[in-house]
Amino acid sequence: MGKIDFTDQYFMQQALRQAKEALAKDEVPVGAVVVSEGTLIAGAHNMTETLNDVTAHAEMLAITAASEQLGSKYLPNCTLYVTLEPCAMCAGALNWAQIGRIVIGAKDEKRGYQRLTPSPIHPRTDVTEGILEAECQQLLKQFFATKR
Repeated sequence: MGKIDFTDQYFMQQALRQAKEALAKDEVPVGAVVVSEGTLIAGAHNMTETLNDVTAHAEMLAITAASEQLGSKYLPNCTLYVTLEPCAMCAGALNWAQIGRIVIGAKDEKRGYQRLTPSPIHPRTDVTEGILEAECQQLLKQFFATKR
């Protein structure tokens, strides 16, 4: 097993906080934070129900907030921490933003970008998976158990 990266765990915990905010609002509990040079600069959670907007995914809102914070549409020196693997739409937006790194909690077997060929992720973007995966999955299972 590889070395434990406590920095990745810390920032994924911040993304999980965002996901719990979504859960409290009866939104699909996905959270995301953007980190630049070791500093959290943006955080968001799914707001598709609240805003009545299918594009209001955590990643999309976090990208917008980070871009506003940095004054740039490109985020090559940033890392996105997200509790669930991005969908095709979010992966495309992350590509356009040229995000430097993506850290994923849980995989999304049904709608995640990894099932797409070719990958919509920018070729220079590093991807790390499985950070606090069990916690990320549990939040989603908890939410969907109440819906079925």
